[in-house]
Amino acid sequence: MSGLTTHVLDTMHGQPAAGVALRLSRDGQVLASAVTNLDGRCDRPLLDGAALTPGVYRLEFEVGEYFRDLGVALPRPAFLETVAIDFGVADANAHYHVPLLVSPYAYSTYRGS
Repeated sequence: MSGLTTHVLDTMHGQPAAGVALRLSRDGQVLASAVTNLDGRCDRPLLDGAALTPGVYRLEFEVGEYFRDLGVALPRPAFLETVAIDFGVADANAHYHVPLLVSPYAYSTYRGS
């Protein structure tokens, strides 16, 4: 299976991050946008295998808005308002999964499966 997927985990509350707005872009052009579901995932791949080509992509997650919606008191501007992850796709026939683990003051990512 090839394509691109993501999910978001809220490490502050120890739960999936539901309702995070995100967008995928390449060379400044938005290719897809979505909002995470109750499991912190998108309901479908951001790109299927046919649309995934080698190159550098950017995923942007609106985490400041997510934490404010949960009632977390954040300064303005928040330390993390938008988390941007730039990543490379070398093999268009592979599956790329880019998870985000996030709190108001830290985040981590990795290439998942």
